[in-house]
Amino acid sequence: MIKFFRKIRQNLLLEGKTGKYLKYAIGEIILVVIGILIALQINNWNESRKQSIAEKEFITSLKNDLKEDKAFIERVIKLNEPRIEAYEILNRNLFNLYNNDRPSLDSLFKVYFRSQRTFYPISGSYESAISGNQITLFRNKELVQKVVKLYNSTYDRLIDNGQILDERWAFLSKKYSYERRTGTFREMKPEQLTEFLNDVYHHYKQMEWYLEQLKLAKVEIDTIIIEK
Repeated sequence: MIKFFRKIRQNLLLEGKTGKYLKYAIGEIILVVIGILIALQINNWNESRKQSIAEKEFITSLKNDLKEDKAFIERVIKLNEPRIEAYEILNRNLFNLYNNDRPSLDSLFKVYFRSQRTFYPISGSYESAISGNQITLFRNKELVQKVVKLYNSTYDRLIDNGQILDERWAFLSKKYSYERRTGTFREMKPEQLTEFLNDVYHHYKQMEWYLEQLKLAKVEIDTIIIEK
């Protein structure tokens, strides 16, 4: 097309038609500019389409991760909630059970001292999105804010406090390894029973707070999962 206009301009110059030459020259420039603008628009549209596809793929992958996280949280809550009730019974009745009902005391001990699990999230999709700063380009800014808060605040807090809970659990497991191994209480003096309650109390309070935070995390996860 440009060669065609160039030939016309050359003929117009040879014929001395300067006015028409200028018109064709301007027309040629306008066509080039329009062509560039169209190419830029097509490129922008294509980049926008790619970004939209990447965002949809991220959201789909993220929601799958969060569904697994939610299921994991529910398992952790289900495993640990009986400990809350067991501790409350122990706290009220330890001395009475120790002196009058050892089988019930041993049963409560087994409930409290069974295996502990803490939560660790799946972060592959999120880490992939932030590694190349891709997440900042996503259009759904409200969703991005929720996701960043969940991973950088809520999850970090859960991991930190889960580690504290694990440390307290390791302390209890080591100190009361005989009871854990045999499932029965050794002979203890009253002051030793009081010490036992105090030791368990610190783990219990950490666990109680931890479970509440897990439940709040579930609510955050649900608000992200239901996003369109």
